[in-house]
Amino acid sequence: MKHVFTILLVFTLLTSCSPLEISLKKTPEPTIVRLPMGYIPNIQFAPFYVALEKGYFAQNGIELIFDYSFETDGIALVGANQVPFSLASGEQVFLAREQKLPIRYVYTWYRDYPVSLLSTDLSLMSLEELKGKQIALPGLYGASYIGLRALLYSAGLSESDVNLNPIGYTQIESILAGAEQNVIVYSNNEPILLDAQGVEFNQFSVAEYFNMASNGIVTNEHTIETNPELVTRFLNAFRQGIEDTISNPDEAYEISKQYIENLALADEAIQKEILMASISMWQVEPYGSIDRENWANMLEVLVKMELVKSGMTPEEAYTDQFSK
Repeated sequence: MKHVFTILLVFTLLTSCSPLEISLKKTPEPTIVRLPMGYIPNIQFAPFYVALEKGYFAQNGIELIFDYSFETDGIALVGANQVPFSLASGEQVFLAREQKLPIRYVYTWYRDYPVSLLSTDLSLMSLEELKGKQIALPGLYGASYIGLRALLYSAGLSESDVNLNPIGYTQIESILAGAEQNVIVYSNNEPILLDAQGVEFNQFSVAEYFNMASNGIVTNEHTIETNPELVTRFLNAFRQGIEDTISNPDEAYEISKQYIENLALADEAIQKEILMASISMWQVEPYGSIDRENWANMLEVLVKMELVKSGMTPEEAYTDQFSK
């Protein structure tokens, strides 16, 4: 009777439990996401490094792989649905949609447009004086190029009024070597590096002239329609990374050393200043929220610059369903 009672007890326990409770259920395979970053490994990407290191992406079922390809490459990959997300500046969405790529901006990262022109020609006091000058920039693409075009437009100048010199990401080296006097940079990076070298310069920031949609996260309409949960999970992880970076920048800096080659050998004070300057640009409230006015301004500028045709609406470029 003792054996019969034991068998009945086990049977009762088994039948009263759910399949999840009585079996070793396999953890679902994570979704592999390759993320085009648009730039080389840099402390500006600290929120991603923090979110990855602390397991926020893993907790949201995502295996994140960093891809430091150009911004325009990322846009093309997302537009072709070869990757679900990319980092991009707002104008790239309009330019992509002009080419019939179904890109949508879903999360605001940078509050201000972070591009500036630096000039070591201290006699140059206004953008109008750039006429006939040489201006170096990473390339004729991306936010740096559009930022320059916006600055020229504000001064009544066109691209033909200046000599553009694509030099890749060598603005600092070119300035220090005396090879260039006017360079296009990110406002939260190169100005700090040059200042630390004792270099004097005048700075003209795009944000001083225009309020335009800035850097954020883009996806495509296919992903929004067929897998909105993936978008939500990805943005949840990223938001946690931003929150942790802002609340504890020293910890974020230490984590970033694992992802940025030679960061441990760099001047810590300077790199932390870059991080703090970046954090000041991330103060979007609430995190990720879409500023409709900035998008309308961006489109107006692009139309006037004849980079996109009139007839497009700002709402085509973004959705706020994931940032409400």
